[in-house]
Amino acid sequence: MIGRPALRVSLLRCLFGDRSGVTLVEFAIVGPVLILMIMGLFDISHSQYTSSVLQGALQKAGRDLTLQNGASNQTAIDNFMIGQVKAVMPNNAQVTVEKESFFDFSDVGRAEQIVNDANNNGVCNTGETYIDANNSGSWNASRGRSGLGGARDVVLYTATVTYPRLFPMAGLAGLPSDVTLKSSTVLRNQPFNTQAGRNTTVRNC
Repeated sequence: MIGRPALRVSLLRCLFGDRSGVTLVEFAIVGPVLILMIMGLFDISHSQYTSSVLQGALQKAGRDLTLQNGASNQTAIDNFMIGQVKAVMPNNAQVTVEKESFFDFSDVGRAEQIVNDANNNGVCNTGETYIDANNSGSWNASRGRSGLGGARDVVLYTATVTYPRLFPMAGLAGLPSDVTLKSSTVLRNQPFNTQAGRNTTVRNC
């Protein structure tokens, strides 16, 4: 009976001084963080590579679309660009394209002009007038018209790619489960004809 406390103290001293297995405990603490960092590095690298491929394919497609026969071949051009991008993507990646035409480079990225913005909020409210640059019948935050336009028109060609992350680290890092990449290029159609006028209309909101 008297020897049992001493035995326990001796056993605790042996356990306290035992360093075997400490590497496993340290790896259990550091390992998840290290693995998360490695997966994150690969994820960022793949996104950067995909973005480069997307931009290159988009530039090529944009140049082809602005040629005289671009309008008649735009489906084939779009499909070729999408194929180039999907070659480095997971099988369930989604690629969408959008084309807007403008009269000049200065119109790209600009909303339709509000003639009398009474409250200076940059939005056409009821009772205010605006210049309908694309003749859509309503005020738009973009002056562009859908499609390739005509001769000497400026075309904004945009592609958006969405795909699930390659590694299951999104939830651990607080990131969305899907990656979305967007790229645009702006080019002017070849002057194979005379450019049409602006043909704008002043309307009420």
